[in-house]
Amino acid sequence: MDAIRYDLKTLNRQFQLASKQRTASANNLIALLEQSFPGIRKCFDSPVRSDGTQKWVDFAHSFWHVDCVRKQPFAAFCERYRKWCKRHAYFFKLSNAEEVYALAKRAVVLTPKSKVVKVLVQEAANQLSSISRSVEVYRAEMDRLAAMLPEYPVVMAMYGVGKSYGPQLMAEIGDVRRFERKQALVAFAGIDPMPNQSGDKNVRSNKSSKRGSPYLRKTLFNVIRTYLQCAPQDEPVFQFLNRKRAEGKPFYVYMLAAANKFLRRYYAKLRDYFASPDTLQSVDPIPAT
Repeated sequence: MDAIRYDLKTLNRQFQLASKQRTASANNLIALLEQSFPGIRKCFDSPVRSDGTQKWVDFAHSFWHVDCVRKQPFAAFCERYRKWCKRHAYFFKLSNAEEVYALAKRAVVLTPKSKVVKVLVQEAANQLSSISRSVEVYRAEMDRLAAMLPEYPVVMAMYGVGKSYGPQLMAEIGDVRRFERKQALVAFAGIDPMPNQSGDKNVRSNKSSKRGSPYLRKTLFNVIRTYLQCAPQDEPVFQFLNRKRAEGKPFYVYMLAAANKFLRRYYAKLRDYFASPDTLQSVDPIPAT
């Protein structure tokens, strides 16, 4: 079991690195497209597929300049786009073709159609697709390894945790039985308030310590952002977040407070789960700080 947790944590670190590289590559491709086909990114909203491909990236690879679209009649482009969608297994929509063609017609570009522009855009698209494929491979392998851990069904049943955030949480937290108290887990994540009290001085709101894993804090922030976007009224974490927000707390204050609440519930759920007769071998605890 320790080997699985070690491999899961190593995969998560590679996943985080590849995710940063994917973001940088996507920004680079968008910047290049703003010179040859401005605004084309907003015409596509298809999610990333399991093999890492994205419709807007594949489209930019084939139609890398506005002249690839507007130098032909709409009927010819529409038929070419339909065949392109079929070849790449994407859903064809006539309204989407009309939107792209209208954008190309009115676009003002900074660079003329040339071989250099073609190489720049297509290689940037290839780079993004390659990194995106690695991200999805890491994500799938992390979920496979996480499914071997005993706490997997409990963690995955928590609101806001899916096949991406769940394995990330388990990778960074490890075996929750290492922590004697919930405060130890909160301190491990670095979202506990720093002590700032001396004599008559008693500050009511302190900064978080940030002494723990930055990867865990990032995952927690993303989980709480899911609560914020979906607003599940019957979830205790969202109710707590909403109450803090109604009190006029700053954004990062109520987000970190909600992350603290979520992590305490995470600890309590797994503590009760491992208290069952099916508990595995004990581990050395990490004392609270």
